[in-house]
Amino acid sequence: MTIETAFTRTFDLRHPIMLAPMDKVAGGELAAAVSAAGGLGVIGGGYGDPDWVERAFQAAGNQRVGVGFITWSAQRNPAAVERALAHDPAAFMVSFGDAEDLISAAQERGIPTIWQVQRLAHAEQALKASVDVIVAQGQEGGGHGMDRGLMSLLPAVRDLAGGDAIVLAAGGIADGRGLAAALMLGADGVMLGTRFWACTEAQGSEIAKSAIVEARGDNTVRSKVFDVLRGVDWPWHYTGRVVRNTVLDQWHDNIEGLKARAEDARAAYDASDPDDLSTRVLIAGEAVDLIRSVEPAETIMSDISAEAERLLASAAARFTK
Repeated sequence: MTIETAFTRTFDLRHPIMLAPMDKVAGGELAAAVSAAGGLGVIGGGYGDPDWVERAFQAAGNQRVGVGFITWSAQRNPAAVERALAHDPAAFMVSFGDAEDLISAAQERGIPTIWQVQRLAHAEQALKASVDVIVAQGQEGGGHGMDRGLMSLLPAVRDLAGGDAIVLAAGGIADGRGLAAALMLGADGVMLGTRFWACTEAQGSEIAKSAIVEARGDNTVRSKVFDVLRGVDWPWHYTGRVVRNTVLDQWHDNIEGLKARAEDARAAYDASDPDDLSTRVLIAGEAVDLIRSVEPAETIMSDISAEAERLLASAAARFTK
């Protein structure tokens, strides 16, 4: 069987899989590889560096790719958004903040829009803005998010959005079992981040990719430590899921103490080796337990889809008499 959903039909995809726009990881090469393999590749526009965004689009070549931004930061860096929209991306994604102005700018150019949500109230905003796709993000995912689990958030977003809306699932998904489960919970597809971090085409060191494979979900935690150490002014209600290390264990329960020593702590962090993962942040979700190797994007895509197809095809025989 082949999995076909409103998401695959709308974006002309072979697989109901979207690349999460991971900041400085989802570059043009990875986004292009995901799109070439039949998914929706999305460049990680992140905090809104216009030169980085431009280089990423150039690296994507002729492949149709989307782009995603951190809402509150992109609004402070309109040049990056304008640079991205000028490329007529396959989709324009936003997350973390009131994004109506950014959504309108993309819609005015006829670019499909995607809004990631962590609360039903966020989903209501997205629906009122007439976005094309809503991504329901569970707290299991790597990087920034909130505290609702995907298992209950996803069907609640589906019920709110209605049957005709396109809804994707994100958070804790890294294999075909997760894709099949998300579809049964009402999703039209999934958005994957951590699984594509451990990918041949992802930007980043081989040491970091190997660390993703070796990490365990039990050793991830949502924290504010690395926001302080990197000097990134995230809104208070968003935390980032990362892999525990020495620096996090030192400060996780003493954020105010870290803030009081922020200048010295940041200087030490910046002076450390980027591959020193006892100090530097390794952003990853609970799904690291399911990641056992670094693979090309095409292999990841085909393996996940094939596993989900097998599970869905055999479900009735397996669970009914």
